[in-house]
Amino acid sequence: MNLTPELLTAAALALVLGVALVVVLLTRWGSDTGSNPRFDQLADSADRLATAQAELAGRLSQMGESQVAAQAQINQMLEARLDVVSKRLGDGLVQHAEKTGQTMTALHERLVLIDAAQKNIAELSRQVVGLQDILSNKQARGAFGEVQLNDLVSSILPPSAYAFQVTMSNRSRADCLLRLPNPPGNIAIDAKFPLESYQALRNAADDATRAQAARAFGIDVTKHIRDIAEKYIVPGETADSALMFLPSEAVYAELHANFRGVVEDSFRRRVWIVSPTTLMATLNTVRAVLKDVHLREQAGVLQAEIVKLLDDVGRLDTRVQGLQRHFDQANEDIRQIRISTEKVARRGGRIDELQFGDDTHAEALIPPSGKLPASS
Repeated sequence: MNLTPELLTAAALALVLGVALVVVLLTRWGSDTGSNPRFDQLADSADRLATAQAELAGRLSQMGESQVAAQAQINQMLEARLDVVSKRLGDGLVQHAEKTGQTMTALHERLVLIDAAQKNIAELSRQVVGLQDILSNKQARGAFGEVQLNDLVSSILPPSAYAFQVTMSNRSRADCLLRLPNPPGNIAIDAKFPLESYQALRNAADDATRAQAARAFGIDVTKHIRDIAEKYIVPGETADSALMFLPSEAVYAELHANFRGVVEDSFRRRVWIVSPTTLMATLNTVRAVLKDVHLREQAGVLQAEIVKLLDDVGRLDTRVQGLQRHFDQANEDIRQIRISTEKVARRGGRIDELQFGDDTHAEALIPPSGKLPASS
């Protein structure tokens, strides 16, 4: 229990009043009874009690002051700690607010990205649905294969090397005709996409269903091979082979992995089955062949130009030799000019000696005839 200064002061006043009351009562009682040893003892006890009471009051006062100082120190410590706690709490709230703001900003950015991804997924789903609609229709599926064939051919070969939807002499219309020199000649490409039988094969639940679907798939592909061999291999108009384009790597892989007989039948009929990847390699080979043919066609022109170039080089060499002779003659002329200038310099020195030398020396230089010697 903490003793407040007010409580200590009240206790001291109550004690003082109690002692004073006892002293008054004893004084009155002593005056009424006269001298009495017992009374004297009581009076002494009262005096001692009063002294003790005074000491107690002083101690209580000191305790009150100490309590007040301790309470003030405690209050100061509490205020300091409260300030520290308040500061830490404020700093923590500020940091928490900053982190919360950063988290909200990052969350908003993530939500924006998620929203964009969701839109992309929705668009992709729409495109997938559209692709399924295209592939479910035979005519649209054929157009899909033709478009893919068109993109591959036009991205690799020059425009003069191909043509699309070409009607041949037998009234068959090829999806694409590669215009190549003889041999091999023009090569027809027809796009086929046996999707229904392939899907039935992939979705077969048991062995019996799978065997039936495999037979149907093999029959469909074999029919396409025979049609291409009959329609697009025309003697005298095309090469003795044609290409069947499968716009699906999965169908191409399934055919070569599990239908070896169908592939061998295509070899016998000289109908080469290609996928987008193998067709790209074939077209690159065709482009190299066209470059080689073009180079051979231009070989005569190149040879004539080389001969003319050699003639020009010969004329240039002759002219360089003439220029070399001119340089040599110019060097000789310069050498003769240097000889003349040196002689002129020597003549000038002699003339200087004639003008500024003594008379005896000058007379010695003049020959008896009185003429200077001619220059050599």
